[in-house]
Amino acid sequence: MDAQTPTAPADELILVPVRDTVLFPGMVLPITAGRAASTAGLQEAARQGRHVVVVLQRDAATEVPDIGELHPIGTEARLLRYVTAPDGKTHTAIVQGVGRVRLLDRIAAEPFATVRIERLEEPEAPGNAELDARLHQLREQATEALRLIGQAPPELLSSIQSIDQPGLLADMVAGLMDITAAQKQEILETTALRARLDRVLWQLAYRLQVLRLSADIGRQTRETMEGRQREFLLREQLKTIQKELGENEDRSPDFDDLRQALDDAGLPEEVEKQARRELKRLERMPEGGPESGMVRTYLEWLTELPWKLSEEAPISIPEARRILDEEHHGLEKIKRRILEFLAVRKLNPGGRGPILCFVGPPGVGKTSLGQSIAHALGRPFVRVSLGGVHDEAEIRGHRRTYVGALPGNIIQGLRRAGARDCVMMLDEIDKLGSGGFQGDPASAMLEVLDPEQNGTFRDAYLGVPFDLSRVLFIATANQLDTIPGPLRDRMEVVQLSGYTAEEKQAIARRYLVPRQLKQNGLTEAQAVLEDDALAALTEDYTREAGVRSLEREVGAVLRYVAMRVAEGEPGPIHVHAADLQSILGPGRFDPEVAGRTALPGVVTGLAWTPVGGSILFVESTRVPGGGRLILTGQLGDVMKESAQAALSLVKGRAEALGIDPALFERSDIHVHVPAGATPKDGPSAGVAMFLSLSSLMLGRAVDPAVAMTGEISLRGLVLPVGGIREKVVAAARAGITTVMLPARNRRDFDDIPASARDKLRFVWLETVDDAVAAVLESPIPA
Repeated sequence: MDAQTPTAPADELILVPVRDTVLFPGMVLPITAGRAASTAGLQEAARQGRHVVVVLQRDAATEVPDIGELHPIGTEARLLRYVTAPDGKTHTAIVQGVGRVRLLDRIAAEPFATVRIERLEEPEAPGNAELDARLHQLREQATEALRLIGQAPPELLSSIQSIDQPGLLADMVAGLMDITAAQKQEILETTALRARLDRVLWQLAYRLQVLRLSADIGRQTRETMEGRQREFLLREQLKTIQKELGENEDRSPDFDDLRQALDDAGLPEEVEKQARRELKRLERMPEGGPESGMVRTYLEWLTELPWKLSEEAPISIPEARRILDEEHHGLEKIKRRILEFLAVRKLNPGGRGPILCFVGPPGVGKTSLGQSIAHALGRPFVRVSLGGVHDEAEIRGHRRTYVGALPGNIIQGLRRAGARDCVMMLDEIDKLGSGGFQGDPASAMLEVLDPEQNGTFRDAYLGVPFDLSRVLFIATANQLDTIPGPLRDRMEVVQLSGYTAEEKQAIARRYLVPRQLKQNGLTEAQAVLEDDALAALTEDYTREAGVRSLEREVGAVLRYVAMRVAEGEPGPIHVHAADLQSILGPGRFDPEVAGRTALPGVVTGLAWTPVGGSILFVESTRVPGGGRLILTGQLGDVMKESAQAALSLVKGRAEALGIDPALFERSDIHVHVPAGATPKDGPSAGVAMFLSLSSLMLGRAVDPAVAMTGEISLRGLVLPVGGIREKVVAAARAGITTVMLPARNRRDFDDIPASARDKLRFVWLETVDDAVAAVLESPIPA
């Protein structure tokens, strides 16, 4: 058993050696763990609620100190908090000293060090006049030192005045003093109260003398500076007098320009008061000073933000429909939802409508839909990328006290848009970084997207409220799982699925080819991409839910044409499907069921992924053994549970299926899902697992052109699953002829594109018996 378990003896502690740091009893101190053994020990202490012993090592350069390379006296500490930075490399523990301990011997070294210790009891104060005098002297000197420093909080002063235990006060003052770690270690190893007080008093007297001399030097410096400031003020007064007399004609016009810009900005009352105060400060500052530049930049930000509300153009629903149809192919339900959204804005311009969040695979047109909404509304469009944002200040802005401070991305986006009622696209909101030392950006977005709060959004850099209520926010995401629940609750999710092959070809003909012709310097009279070439590009060279890869392939073909045109070949140059192999090489994708041999135990399933639907193959085999179930293919927990449930269901129905139950007892069953490097999870493979095992045990093959999806229960019911549209589109793309779906997913039938519905035959499953009857007891109709 590991030494660091909850059953470890009370005198056995986890060792945390430190460099240049001494922890005193009663003191709270952060410790950064850089060594693997220290990190492992602190993590174990955090898990088990154990105490640790913090000891100063004699040589800071020693990486793994032995017990002889540590000071004999350390401090037992309790772990208050353990924090791991977002980079996963920096580990910080907040510990509080409990008491002095003596190291006796090392018990273990791996995976972290543990030592046996002897606790040193704090001696009781005898209460004589000599000790009381030292206590009084220490309290007075510590109070004077803190006042000379000038930055001590009042709570610390009152705490020192209230401590009446000599040892505790000596430890507290020693921990606060700016002395070397060796000097602190000497005080820690001094257990006698009188000797400890004398050591602390001697060190404090020296530090107090340094502070007094420093205060005198600072006083003399301030007196010199005050003389210069007095001269500066007199010169400024002289400038004012000269201005009144009309004698200051060479005054810089910058202040007048700033004042005029503030007048024209239409600032709210609270903001204008703040701006006027800052302008007065700026006028009193030397023009070359660093603070002058910071104030000037701040005022420029205030003047350049769109505080005024521009006149809103009327919304025309027929024009919006024309724009959406012209700029986007298909997506009928999405367009209808957008038109409904615009109609409500037209009838109730001041209402608080929902915040739309377009969710779908990459390349399906989420960002371009936001641009179309801005086009239909006649408003400026601005995109704010949230992918990888891990600092709350990137949303709320940095305080002006920091060098290089700037407003957050929201305010910066409004400045770029130049309008308070712009359409702001919050791109990749599902990829916001998690909270850490820099705060939680997802929590900051809650205020931005909440209609009850964003009317008074306060950026940390501006320091004044800005009204975001008229900004039309639209978010995009690839998946919903990574969006925090409270943030997702503020948005209305609009799902965008992948395109069928026919839709991709239409999009390529209408949008991608003209755009790539322009980017490659070609005209329609020079290059013609035939329909069969587009079909081959869609089916043989790309396999995605969106059209980004398709556009790249179209661009590659047209670059080849551009080279031939540049060489002087007369046009037009026609590109057919037969030409693609010489331009792009062999096709990258074959129909996934082509060449698949119908073997017992092999079935075709359907899966949903963040980039669209796909098919997967479930393969089962039986080997001599003792009834074990072996699962491979990097399956997640849910898929493993589906395999267990499928095996139990097959065993329970063995007699009804005509399977010899003894086969299970003398065989190991191995279920494998190919593409083992790709993680796979979800309940949708339940039917496929059941049919794979049934096919294996019956020795009957399942047609590889039959694909299926659905969750199963131990009663044999086929339960509904999600992503039906994406899965069916993937089946049609892969050459599947028959799709088996849960009967309770009939409600999703209308979402399936007509082109995919026409290619496929659908079998609706209430129970697994329907699946067995469809593919194992009777042939699939042609």
